[in-house]
Amino acid sequence: MAVRAPAPTLQAGEFNCYAELMPDIVLTTLNAKYIHAAFGLRYLMANLGSLKPRACIAEFDINQRPIDIVEALLAHNPRIIGFGIYIWNVSQATEVVAAIKRIRPDVIVILGGPEVSYETESQKIVELADHVITGEADLKFAEVCGQLLECKSPTWLNSGGILQHAESETGAPPKIISAPLPEFSQLALPYDLYDEQDVANRIIYVEASRGCPFTCEFCLSSLDIPVRQLPLPLFLGEMQKLINRGVRHFKFVDRTFNLNLNTSWAILEFFLERHREGNFYHFEMIPDRLPEALRETIARFPPGSVQFEVGVQTFNPEVGQLINRKQDNAKLEENLRWLHEHTGVHVHADLIVGLPGETVESFGAGFDRLVRLQPQEIQVGILKRLRGTPIIRHDAEWQMVYNSHPPYEILQNKLVDFAMMQKMKRFARYWDLVGNSGNFIETAPLLWSGGASPFQEFMRWSQWLHAQVRRTDSIALARLMELLMNYLIAERRLNREVVAGAVWRDYQRGGRHDMPGFLRDILPCEEGKLSAGKRSGMKRQSRHAAVGAK
Repeated sequence: MAVRAPAPTLQAGEFNCYAELMPDIVLTTLNAKYIHAAFGLRYLMANLGSLKPRACIAEFDINQRPIDIVEALLAHNPRIIGFGIYIWNVSQATEVVAAIKRIRPDVIVILGGPEVSYETESQKIVELADHVITGEADLKFAEVCGQLLECKSPTWLNSGGILQHAESETGAPPKIISAPLPEFSQLALPYDLYDEQDVANRIIYVEASRGCPFTCEFCLSSLDIPVRQLPLPLFLGEMQKLINRGVRHFKFVDRTFNLNLNTSWAILEFFLERHREGNFYHFEMIPDRLPEALRETIARFPPGSVQFEVGVQTFNPEVGQLINRKQDNAKLEENLRWLHEHTGVHVHADLIVGLPGETVESFGAGFDRLVRLQPQEIQVGILKRLRGTPIIRHDAEWQMVYNSHPPYEILQNKLVDFAMMQKMKRFARYWDLVGNSGNFIETAPLLWSGGASPFQEFMRWSQWLHAQVRRTDSIALARLMELLMNYLIAERRLNREVVAGAVWRDYQRGGRHDMPGFLRDILPCEEGKLSAGKRSGMKRQSRHAAVGAK
């Protein structure tokens, strides 16, 4: 083992290094974006016990070069690197781990996270690593690190020019280590490990429960039974500390926030009593479970301060039965209609393309049904074959073919061929740009004005748009607005002044007042300005909340 020197200065992309000297343990992951703070790493750090002073957190994101991440990690001269592996970072993480093992084969790499908790035998990153902890590693990671750090220094043998790890004399843990589900009462909570930079600049993740009682076959949460609740007084005490530190945005990662109605009511009341302008709360809700007691509290939150993510997934009862998803669609519709009519909640609803048994026509019917309920966002997701999920039992019968590379999206199945699946993927991307972004609140509905099918009309626009630009990203907003205006006027034959007026008001909704050139020849100079309205601090939600504000 190399002589340990003073701790290096943190490099770009690194955060929260707690060890005063060179750490024995570096906890790391690649977040999807800088704004996301690694909740799992903070749980591991909080539960390291006596090893905590010997550990540090170093976070990165997937947009950074893997070799730069390797440099930053090895600058700590760690003995152990614990790496959080997820569907969005496994490709880059594999490159990082491969380089680490070539440069410093003596560094012990321990993997954890949902992407490496199942089907470990077929994964390159698992082959590269020394150990993998499957399941919830909050407590098991500390136990494994303790064993490894007590072992004698590993011996490295040169065999044919390749360095290989020799067995430790004291017996190291096995390569694949299964972690039992911890009880919340056993865990130290991680909220103190959000530092001031996190509070000021990043999403703060929290959880009051873990697990899901449902068994939807496409979802990893269906494997996480039973649901475990954190003791409510303990959780609310931690939330009060975060509020006292200035946290304004809380994102709950609970899969079924409104499962325990007494708990969810108490949490909502807690935040309502302490609400300040600009605060924002995100919850994932069971869509057909919204009793009167919750409704009364929800309705009292100011508009734009609460977001509910509701997983509709499919309105097709045969498909729901096929994938073991139980859902009362009539109750779901009633709840979404009530949220739209009586609250200022921002509703983000999910539908999935590619489920076994779902045709394009039945998906389209469900999409139209959901559009009529007017959620602010409809996330059109493409089915992913997540490792460990029982959706694979349908592969043969429904001829399910998935991409072998992350995020393992479906390529085709028995009912939707590859060419149509590609069109559906473009539909999903363009819907996010136009239907969800809040930049086309008034303009987008013109696509299906006159009682037309939203799905059919948006598909026509999607195919037309792709023929014009041949891409689904890096389309400037002004260019997208001009294309949509031209389409509505030329292809749908709508009144040019009506269309241009809607486009101009949408353009202003984001706080912009420089009229684009393509509008100047149509609109009179005295066209009024539209107020952007009050902002929640979340850009997309704020644009939706500004509807009708003048």
